[in-house]
Amino acid sequence: MEQAIESVLFSEEQLSQITGRLAEAINAAYAGRTVVVVGVLKGSFIFLADLFRRLTMPCELDFMAASSYGNQTTSTGFLNITKDLTADIAGKDVLLVEDIVDTGNTLSYIKEYLLTKGPESVRICTLFDKPSRRKKSITVEYVGAEIEDLFIVGYGLDFAEHYRNLPYVGILKPEIYQS
Repeated sequence: MEQAIESVLFSEEQLSQITGRLAEAINAAYAGRTVVVVGVLKGSFIFLADLFRRLTMPCELDFMAASSYGNQTTSTGFLNITKDLTADIAGKDVLLVEDIVDTGNTLSYIKEYLLTKGPESVRICTLFDKPSRRKKSITVEYVGAEIEDLFIVGYGLDFAEHYRNLPYVGILKPEIYQS
């Protein structure tokens, strides 16, 4: 796997610092309240686990799975929800946790869908934001790092279900995903 990485973009230490900074902001925003933390699978699971352990308010945890990529490098434009919430979020504060916001299509759809379930609020936290690729306007309240239009993998992020288990975030060599 290492030979497929062009360079390391964020080390384990940098990821820990980013996660800590995000947790501080979320803890301050939700102080004294209970929040339902919803991870968007599969990419967010490692980041979510690290973030969740740093949250100090009472939390519930749930997951959703949705995809518009499949094994491609660009969104198909069609969203498929493959796992819905099990928790009732009516009247509750929801924190939607994602690995990366790219076009905004997936998160825009998921947020609108969640709002139909009557939560008190829905806020978004993402590890990475690629605003240069945005197609849908979406507010992301908590952003770990803004990145350029790079194809990154590791720390939960994948290409064709590979590289998620890298402990850092690296830039995938173009010949890997362009072949």
